[in-house]
Amino acid sequence: MVLTHGTVVTMNERREIVRDGAIAIDDNRISAVGKTTDVKASHRADIELDCRGKLVIPGLIDCHVHLAQALIRGCADDLSLVPWLRERVHPMQGAYSPKEGELSTKLCCLEMIKSGTTCFVESGLHWRYGFNEIAHAVEEIGIRAALSKKLMNLRGYANVPDAICESMTEDGETTMRQTLEMIKKWHGKAGNRIHVWFGARTPGACTVDFYREIAEQARKHRTGITIHLGEVKVDIDYLRKEFKMTPMEFMRHCGVVGPHVIYAHGVWIPQKDFKILSETNSTVCHCPASNLKLASGFAPVPEMLHARVNVALGCDGGPSNNCYDMIREMKLAAIVHKARLLDPEVLPAEHVLEMATLNGARATLWGKELGSLESGKLADLIVVDQLNPHLVPVRNPVSNFVYAANGSDVDTVIIDGKIVMQGREVKTIDETKIVEQAQEVGLEVDKRLGLETGPSWPVK
Repeated sequence: MVLTHGTVVTMNERREIVRDGAIAIDDNRISAVGKTTDVKASHRADIELDCRGKLVIPGLIDCHVHLAQALIRGCADDLSLVPWLRERVHPMQGAYSPKEGELSTKLCCLEMIKSGTTCFVESGLHWRYGFNEIAHAVEEIGIRAALSKKLMNLRGYANVPDAICESMTEDGETTMRQTLEMIKKWHGKAGNRIHVWFGARTPGACTVDFYREIAEQARKHRTGITIHLGEVKVDIDYLRKEFKMTPMEFMRHCGVVGPHVIYAHGVWIPQKDFKILSETNSTVCHCPASNLKLASGFAPVPEMLHARVNVALGCDGGPSNNCYDMIREMKLAAIVHKARLLDPEVLPAEHVLEMATLNGARATLWGKELGSLESGKLADLIVVDQLNPHLVPVRNPVSNFVYAANGSDVDTVIIDGKIVMQGREVKTIDETKIVEQAQEVGLEVDKRLGLETGPSWPVK
């Protein structure tokens, strides 16, 4: 396959942009990147995609996703985090069967693919969602994923000891056994598109010894850990009161540090922790839409990047964002910190695109394989239509992409060398069927729990 005549944003070491550029793909890897005339002269292909007027960039990497929350989109607006969890999100997810888990996964993956995400990290699946069914759905749809199994051995969230409802409670021994079973069954499957990670619950839901066991098993199996950390102020208050530690001091105390660890949110991680983050090569996943909607605060992202912390981006979930569009997330990340710091120069578009590609690749342990368009790397890339009214004239294509584009501008998605979407038609799954099922089943979940989730205004 050869993509020709596009504007190719390589994200290589020199950050080169190739006008009238081309990319050759052999099997699932990129074999050449350069001018169209040069690549066509040296590579013959059965398939040629003409990308005139289009931007070709690495696939976006979402480092914090809740697959099961797509089906409960819009169920819990205008609530702070703990009531949001206890009154709406956990009870609704606690009513799931594998049927709802699989459907929510398909809906979420459809949205991600159609908005340019080619790889994601699932933050932690409860067993009731149906891990096997979800993994099969990811395999079928063709997206790349690190699927984390949720682990816990307490019911708390920070200083609230019974924050997790009964239907979402699991015991530590069982969650560890299930995670190890899923690693054995799914890690490296689908041509190495699917990895299995440890999804440790937030402090308050795991003991120190259990965190240490998780850390030991992750190292043993050479896989990743993801955990919510410092999302709201009560998180750091709890760690300070119970352990006399900052968030990263506590994580280091538990052994949950390293290049294989992603801390979701990190809103309240203090500056003194940046050194630990940098020295351990750990990642913070910035989720600006979720943090703003839940009024969690502003993560100190420019300050972290200045301290050489790897910061990636994530959309979070259906009730907290309420979408899975990484292009929207990039714009929000780019502009919110300019206002927070009263400095228009912080987080330029180029830095935010790095967060969504190169930094995400590093965070997901695919750093040598993803994140840039270079010969030898995996062929995960997207083609964006630049000739839309809101995207012309094109002066700086990176600026236009971050500040003016949205998910509906993505025309074609290639993952692992395969065309998953072309002309905005997803080829691996029946989009109409999934959307219709999601509308029906989503409302069934509400009725099952007797929840009123409709408009606050009168409906005739």
